[in-house]
Amino acid sequence: MTSKIAIVVSGTLLSCSRPAHLGAQAGTAPLASSSDTVPAGFGSLRRDDLVMRFATDQLQLQILPLDERVIRLLAPDTYRSLEGLLDSRRQDIADAARRAGLTNPTLVMVTFFGQVPGARFTPEDVQLQSRGRLFRPVDIVPLSPTWSTLQLDQRQQAVAIYLFDPGVSWLEELSASYQNAPAGNWTRTLQVLEQERARVLARAQTRPPAPNQ
Repeated sequence: MTSKIAIVVSGTLLSCSRPAHLGAQAGTAPLASSSDTVPAGFGSLRRDDLVMRFATDQLQLQILPLDERVIRLLAPDTYRSLEGLLDSRRQDIADAARRAGLTNPTLVMVTFFGQVPGARFTPEDVQLQSRGRLFRPVDIVPLSPTWSTLQLDQRQQAVAIYLFDPGVSWLEELSASYQNAPAGNWTRTLQVLEQERARVLARAQTRPPAPNQ
């Protein structure tokens, strides 16, 4: 399968140096200024609220942006889980960024799910298009032992952190593609993020953050 179908999404940058403060992208963004990051510990969104989903006849693919201005809107336990994962893989991410000659890569978590026995996947076919530019992964940090097999049984999954060049903006319209996957919809998620961001800022003014933040 070689045809590409773009899906409308949106995005920003993450630095690989510290998961809790992974950087911000320059430029004007609908949800936040370039230096604005909402406080951690006040979000209430579920991971499913932020995941982009699309599928081929063999696979389901999920893409989760790892932007601080996005993931800080998650419920505290979910945010801490992602932060801990990034911290545990910090050296691997830094090594991958160094190999690619990047200091501030865009980080994305990508999950492939097998929908049929022997489903094969091609990691490099995940692409982003932002601000008129096509972004291909510059390196990949696998999180699952099944990743290297490039094949999944039914209901089996393979997960990795993708590194893309700086320049992707999760807070502006962009597209993502994988082979012949049908279009997904990020517009509703952008609305959810904007509403939750307002709630997080209000909560931060009226109560302390959740424990361990």
